[in-house]
Amino acid sequence: MTGRWAKLHAHAAISSLGRLRRQWLGSVMTAAAIGIALALPAAFVVAMDNLESAMDGWQGAPRASVFLDTGTAADQYATIAARIDGLDGIRGVRLITPDEALTEYRQSSGVSDPLAMLDANPLPAVVVAELAARLGPESVDRLVGRLRALPAVADLRLDRDWMARLAAIIDLGNRITALVALLLGLTVILVLFNTLRLDIENHRREIEITRLIGGTNAFIRRPFLYTGVWYGIAGGLIAGLLLAIAVTSVADPVQRLASLYGSGFRPSGPGLTGTLTLVGAGALLGLSGAWLAVGRHLSAIEPP
Repeated sequence: MTGRWAKLHAHAAISSLGRLRRQWLGSVMTAAAIGIALALPAAFVVAMDNLESAMDGWQGAPRASVFLDTGTAADQYATIAARIDGLDGIRGVRLITPDEALTEYRQSSGVSDPLAMLDANPLPAVVVAELAARLGPESVDRLVGRLRALPAVADLRLDRDWMARLAAIIDLGNRITALVALLLGLTVILVLFNTLRLDIENHRREIEITRLIGGTNAFIRRPFLYTGVWYGIAGGLIAGLLLAIAVTSVADPVQRLASLYGSGFRPSGPGLTGTLTLVGAGALLGLSGAWLAVGRHLSAIEPP
């Protein structure tokens, strides 16, 4: 029974592929339309992934300045900095000793004489901790709490406005991506619905004869469903190819722009996983569109 079922599906898949091959020009155009519709939301996803990757490696990534107590012994600076570096959510740290802080202050402000009159260096040691760019607000709050709880920590400064802007940009991009994906997914279904409707009408006589000789609805419906799946698979492959071409075409300009900001970022495409996801999404949308078309129009065809 299982072997017969598999043979029926294999025959339907191959026969539907043969139909597409015989009308290859129209099939290519339909698959290209589906590919473009799938490529647009996928381009948003790739763009958002690259944006987050670029922010991770950008020199302007969120930083926390951890000020140590002025009474902390100098031999404890490195230990405290290493402890901060070991916390989850910290990408790296830079220790600024009081002497280094004083030198930087003199160089940036040009003020030296008033400081020279002081008996001791009033500036504390600072550990500049670089945070992971993808930390959410709750994760940042937990990390700030752990930093404040460390011994010898006197104060902490964090650029929350920068992180809030980044989170808002990413959230907006994700919402736009979801909306575009929904709208273009419906477009794919409608394209396939109309294509399969015309295909069913073109084979109306064949369907009527098949029903006269006892063909079941499942037998008649199967090739059209596989046609929708083939369209979706072809559209997913085309979408992956379009994305790869687009990323390759902008890779060098983006890399030159990133280098001006001291970053070695290079944009990445959908890759094998992303392409397979597009193919799977295309196949699912193709099956959905075909199922709607077949269910709507096949029931209206009755043998004379």
